[in-house]
Amino acid sequence: MKIAIVTGASSGLGAAFIRRLDRLGGLDEIWGIARREERMKALGEEITTPLRPLALDLTKKESIQVLRERLKEEQPQVQILINAAGFGKFGTFADLTLQETEDMIDLNCRAAVTVTETVLAHMGRGSRVIQICSSAAFQPLPGFNVYAATKAFLLHYSRALRWEVAPRGIRVTAVCPAWIRTEFMSVARDTKNGRTVRHFPFAQKPETVARRALWASHLLAVATCGPFALVQRIGGKFLPHCLIMAVWEGLRRI
Repeated sequence: MKIAIVTGASSGLGAAFIRRLDRLGGLDEIWGIARREERMKALGEEITTPLRPLALDLTKKESIQVLRERLKEEQPQVQILINAAGFGKFGTFADLTLQETEDMIDLNCRAAVTVTETVLAHMGRGSRVIQICSSAAFQPLPGFNVYAATKAFLLHYSRALRWEVAPRGIRVTAVCPAWIRTEFMSVARDTKNGRTVRHFPFAQKPETVARRALWASHLLAVATCGPFALVQRIGGKFLPHCLIMAVWEGLRRI
């Protein structure tokens, strides 16, 4: 049985990936992982490829065990894993609660790694892993500090993993887009100082990012999926981070 696994599957970019995979075809099932089962069931009614909703909270270690046991029981051939689960919170260290900070690190870092390493045992030559990072990974971002740091971790993890699994014929791509028009913004603003970032220039549709990311995953180690994120990537390589942070500080307050 050939399947795809998509985390963060109930809305936003995760749902856009599922719709795109359905259009491309070639899968026996898509396994969607998210906390909101009803949303995944509704999404399953929109597509033709069977969608299996797994209502799991990836911040809980027992959820990873459930996934591990399901994979061991059914022994599917995982053609593609898309780690789209993640969230961010706007605010400085003084604005965020310790729980908000821990949850970002837990979901964006620990859960992404444990899901990946659980699924890799069921992948073979030609399989792909897509890690949803962010253009925030390319530089430190005051007022968005912890989120940017978690995505930098995921970017470096994904790039090194690509080399480690290359002998098995598996490709890993870190997808690093800029702003995407999803629920992410409203969740990020639900903090003590949600106006730390006020505007989201050049925001893309999730469908556009999903389409470009799936194409890029055949070739690239890192995909930005848009010109704004590409500029950030180049700037992060050649400009001093103190200069980038100064520009960011000005832009986020406009």
